[in-house]
Parts: sequence; structure tokens; C-alpha cells
Amino acid sequence: MGKIPPALRSAISSNTLLKTPTTTQPEKSPRHFLNKKPSRKSKESVSPETQKIPAVFKSPELSEAKKIFNSLITGKQNHIDRPFHNSLLQSYASISTVDNSISLLRHMIHKNPSFVPDRSTYHILISQSCKEPDSNLSSVRNILNLMVTNGLEPNQGTTDIAVRSLCSVNRVDDAVELVKELSSKNSPPDVYTYNFLVKCLCKCRALSTVYSFVDELRNSFDIKPNLVTYTILIDNVCNTKNLREAMRLVSALSDSGFRPDCFVYNTIMKGYCNLSKGSEVIGVYKKMKEEGVEPDLVTYNTLIFGLSKSGRVGEAKKFLKIMVEAGHFPDAVTYTSLMNGMCREGDAMGAMALLEEMEARGCSPNACTYNTLLHGLCKSRLLEKGIELFGVMEEDGMKLETASYATFVRALCRVGQVAEAYEVFDYAVESKSLSDVAAYTTLESTLKWLKKAKEQGHAV
Repeated sequence: MGKIPPALRSAISSNTLLKTPTTTQPEKSPRHFLNKKPSRKSKESVSPETQKIPAVFKSPELSEAKKIFNSLITGKQNHIDRPFHNSLLQSYASISTVDNSISLLRHMIHKNPSFVPDRSTYHILISQSCKEPDSNLSSVRNILNLMVTNGLEPNQGTTDIAVRSLCSVNRVDDAVELVKELSSKNSPPDVYTYNFLVKCLCKCRALSTVYSFVDELRNSFDIKPNLVTYTILIDNVCNTKNLREAMRLVSALSDSGFRPDCFVYNTIMKGYCNLSKGSEVIGVYKKMKEEGVEPDLVTYNTLIFGLSKSGRVGEAKKFLKIMVEAGHFPDAVTYTSLMNGMCREGDAMGAMALLEEMEARGCSPNACTYNTLLHGLCKSRLLEKGIELFGVMEEDGMKLETASYATFVRALCRVGQVAEAYEVFDYAVESKSLSDVAAYTTLESTLKWLKKAKEQGHAV
């Protein structure tokens, strides 16, 4: 990433939040605004193309599929293993109906008696039946019955294949029904399948429906939620800003014999951050410490973000020092959160000083960092500093974010630098920061605003 231009360094206070060893960095010649195209980074080396295996079956016609299979095994039945047959069945199942896939399987067995299907063979058919358009569970049940008839009882792998296949085509209710049915037949889901389904339910069903599913599996089949389950539920209610329910779930988690871990507390912290409730974020942090749960880097980043967002930058700076003392190295997320809070308070130059400290400590700023600073500088009417910073972004090929782009363009137009605003527009489009329409709409609305302001005598 680019370093701070010399013109910016001279205006930055030497005070820093964290003590760092003095380092001497070579001065760079001042950059000129928009006088050259940004240097393009070399693209990542492209790995060799994966050799594509041509599809064995190109037609869903069963008779054609049988002919192809017959030609493949002629004279070498004893030298073809089960994976070969399964791969052929998988290839055909991708273009055929379930009934035709079953027919081809029976043809395989008839033509090559040495081939004995296993669970993985029937799992191909189960996955296909789950994804077949306008299908229902009767098709899945037919495959399960076919398995049992051939001496293979469904197991947890069978349940997992069915659940994931059903959910992949948004048949979550069918997945719930099948899980209950298989659980009653001694094929309950394992913890991974169970939590996968809970997560899918959280995304598309009401919380009451999720709770009903969890309660029914616990009461009817003794399938109990674990720590991951509670974390999924807590994350879901936090995303809906229901923090009271999140804390209730933490209590329920403890009552079930689980100890909330760092991830659980971080999830709740994130929820309070979204509501800009700094006091509650600190409350969760204190509860973690009381419970003997050691905060990690995510904890401190979340804490600093929440405090900065709620206007408590001073406290956020204190936690920056605390996290370092605890052995956690601040990263780009940490610094950018603080810079955002400082810019919100109108201390854009203080945020620039933090950028210099960040780089001195060996932490590379990212595009989000620069966009935050560009937005803050323009909001604080420090356009010249914003222009210098944009030069760094342009040289390094960084993308502009919507908010910083709009603020920068407006700031340029405000002081009559309309030509430069058009150049920023060109860069936004060339760098694919924004779509052509979004970039132009922002520029057009800014120019209309400028014209109206001039007519009313308000343009500065």
C-alpha cells in the first residue's frame, strides 16, 4: 500500500496513541493530482486450466445411455470397479430423471453382476431426487426403500446428503420433515447436519419455527442443541436486533451445561455495535472477564468499533492500549474503526496521524482505511489533503467506496474543480469501483446541486 505523501506528513501531529520505535522512511517526491494514470498491479498468476473431463452422457435418453454403458464395459467387466460405475451414474443423473437413473442402475447391475452398489451409489440417486423439479418426498422415500431392499440401511451420511440437497433448492420444510422421519427410523442427523439445518431455518423462517424444530427434536428424539447451535441462534437474534433474546439464550446455554465462549460474546457485542450501544458493548466485555473468558483480537476490534461508532473515541483509544498489553497486535480493522470514529468527531487530521502510526508499526492500511480517511478529510473541508490522499489511492489502484466517492466529488464541485470531479468519475468507472450508472448518477446529482446553489447564491 502507498505511504503517506510528504505534504500530508508535515501537517500531522507527532503525538501517537502507542509508543513505537523511531523509524526513518525515505521521502517520496510529491504526487500531482490526476496527472498520470494509476500504476496497475500485476495480476495474480493464473493457475493452469483444470483439464475438463467430457461428459459421458450427452442425452437423457435411457436407451442411448444403456448403449454407451454397454460399449464401455465390453470385454472388461472384471476390471471395472465401483467408483467407475458410480461416476457413470452421477454423470447420467445430472441430465436425466430419477426414474431413468434407477433404470440405468438396474441395467448396470444386470450387465455387470460384479458391480455391487453401496450407499454412495444410492446417495447419488437421493441427491437427484431431492433436486428434481416439482419433486416431493415420495421420490426420496422410494430411493430410501430401494436402499433398504438391497440391504443398506440409511445412516447419518444418508441424512446429511438428503438435508443438504433439499436445502440447496430451498426445500427447507421438506428437509425438516425428512429429518423427523429418519430420526424416528434410527437415522438421526449428526451434529453437523443438525446445525446446518438450524442455520438454514434461521435464514428463512420465523424464530418461533426454529425454536419449535429444536424443541421437537430434543423432546421426541433426544437430539439436543450444542454450543454451536446456541451460537447460531444468538447470531440470528442479534442480526434482528433482539439483544434481550440473545442474553436469554446465553442463560439457556449455561443452564444446558455449556460455557459461553469468546465467539458467543463477540456475536452479542456485534449486535450491540449495530445499535451503537457502547455501554452495553463494554458490559459484555466485563461479563466475559468475570466469566474467565479471555478476549481475543475480534473482541477488541468489535469493542473499539462499537465505542468509536457510538462517539466514545476516547474510551476506544484506551482499549487500543489494553489490547496491545494483552498481546494482540492491532490490525487494519482496529485502526480503521478508530479513524472512522475520529473523523465522525471532526478530527480528520488526528485520524491521519493514526495512519502514520499504523504504518510505522508495520500494519498496512487497506482500501477501507483510505476511503474512511478520504471521506473524513472532505467532510472536514480539508480538500487539499483529500486530493493528496486520493493520489495515493489512484497510484495503488484502490477502489473508491460509494460514500467517499460521492463526498469527494461534491467537495471538488463545491470549489469549482468540476474538471477534476469528472476525472474522479473516470477513475471510479475504470477501476470498477462503482457501476457506470451509479457513478454518473452521483456526479449528475452533484452538478445539479451546484447549479442550484449558485442560483441561490449559496455556492462556496
